[in-house]
Amino acid sequence: MATAATKFRIDVSIHNLLQDSNGQKPRASEPKGLTLPVPVFPQYPEKLDDPGPQRPPEGNRKWGVRPIYRAMRGWLYPYVRSRVLPGDFHPITSYLFVEYKCNLDCWYCWSFDNRIKGMTEDVARRSIDWLHDHGCRVLACMGGEPLLRPDFIHKVVYYAAKKGFWVYIATNGRLLKPELADRLGDAGVSVFNFALDSWELKPSLPKAFVPAQTNLEHILRKQYVYDYLVFFNINICRNNLEDVQLLTEYAHDHHIATDYHINETPMLEQDEHFKHLSENPTYFRPADWRDLDHLIDWIIEKNKAGYQMVNSVQRLEEMKTFVRMSSGLNIHEVGWYGDGNGSDTETSEKLKRAVGVVQSEDGELSFGEWNCRAGQNNVIIRTDGTVAPCFPMYSASFDWGNIDQFTFNRDQLEGMKKTCQKHCFSTLNHNLAYCYNDARVIKWMWENAKRGFRGGVRSFED
Repeated sequence: MATAATKFRIDVSIHNLLQDSNGQKPRASEPKGLTLPVPVFPQYPEKLDDPGPQRPPEGNRKWGVRPIYRAMRGWLYPYVRSRVLPGDFHPITSYLFVEYKCNLDCWYCWSFDNRIKGMTEDVARRSIDWLHDHGCRVLACMGGEPLLRPDFIHKVVYYAAKKGFWVYIATNGRLLKPELADRLGDAGVSVFNFALDSWELKPSLPKAFVPAQTNLEHILRKQYVYDYLVFFNINICRNNLEDVQLLTEYAHDHHIATDYHINETPMLEQDEHFKHLSENPTYFRPADWRDLDHLIDWIIEKNKAGYQMVNSVQRLEEMKTFVRMSSGLNIHEVGWYGDGNGSDTETSEKLKRAVGVVQSEDGELSFGEWNCRAGQNNVIIRTDGTVAPCFPMYSASFDWGNIDQFTFNRDQLEGMKKTCQKHCFSTLNHNLAYCYNDARVIKWMWENAKRGFRGGVRSFED
């Protein structure tokens, strides 16, 4: 059974609210002529000359005082601040869209848009200052591809790190040449999130391991010199199930954490620049659900075996339900495996175990409310300085203001979330919502302290 991809996933009423701007777009931040300071390089000549280990060190990775303090300053201190200070807006995590342009064209990506100019130094500096003033200390540099302008991204990382930010760069890795990687490591980057979807190049999935292998091998050695982390960010698609296994095993063999996403159609309707909505080989069809379940079961098995993963077992299990939810099909009619045989006992049991998933009487699946923190503890800043509450809403034309004057209204956000939470599978926002609980934070800190802050990355829930 083949199904056409839907133009948007969210309910019609909330979609119209977020996109009906009467021809008006959020007003860009007025330029003030500021620039970013020129980075000092190298700050650490001895690290520049250190090639790093040729093989990953044996045993759990031991972190020194400096990276432990950097992580606490980035995550723990803003969390405590948000719990004790009045007001609704206390961002812990932020996405800075420095580019919409990209050097690759992944068919599932609706962020790619080569018509839009990248962020200016003026907007970047004022954005970082604005976030700093509101207590935020986690800055994710996003695109497009954030490494398109090497000198610019070097300045952004240097300035943010000097102000105490835990800086995260999401990249396809193709432009992360050793020279640039060393500049960013020296500037104080905390994480390289290496987005890879396939082993060899595929027409619809150009974020491949082989073309980026040389760059990756360099940062894998130098992470032990500059004390940053390396992640594989893997988007599970209809046409890369075997590749996901290859990338997972490579990551495990090289002590790399993995972060899995399930391929999604756009949350909001996109304009004409998004060319790949129809006949897209990356989107799942009902006939693919059984194979997807087998892959997710395999990933869960590896998670339980100790592989470093950001995703919890529960979250991985819920991917099976989400892919069925996003198809828009009635589960009673198509069955758990999309074979048209209707629902059965196995279906019901699986749904019960998928915590947080609601099944209506007519067979529609959706998530219940899960305490989304968008616009409260999470925020995005677009290339022009306008803001939005979360990554899935970056393309909305609703006016939340800009870094000069923002309007995250509690009533508007709560009304929007009643609908959009039912359709959202954002890993970061779910993790943020889950950990926004004092008892869980204390337990997590205690467990890590008992281990001497050794080891790699695991889900907050594990």
